[in-house]
Amino acid sequence: MNDPESRLALLRFLERVQERDLARTRRWIADEERRQAEHRRGLLARPPAPDWVIERGLTGQEAVYVHVGGCWNAGRRGKGVDRDHARRALADGVKACPQCRPDTELGFMDG
Repeated sequence: MNDPESRLALLRFLERVQERDLARTRRWIADEERRQAEHRRGLLARPPAPDWVIERGLTGQEAVYVHVGGCWNAGRRGKGVDRDHARRALADGVKACPQCRPDTELGFMDG
């Protein structure tokens, strides 16, 4: 291993390996930058949350709860509605979500 030529050959080999590693790391960085950019574009393209949500039951027929738009407890069976529709639902006996309290925000008084 005292041969300067073989030492130089080993160093050149190491250089090639490191260049490949660096190229791979740069590809990973570029891929991650693309993923993050796509994620940001997706967030910006997302429609705004509705002001009010009516959550349907398992059958999709009966209304179960009225929620404030963006309520964490609204579930996946919700449909965005306007203020008047939400007030009518509460007046018709649909329960107000106990977490987001849409009845309070709508100024709805039971009775």
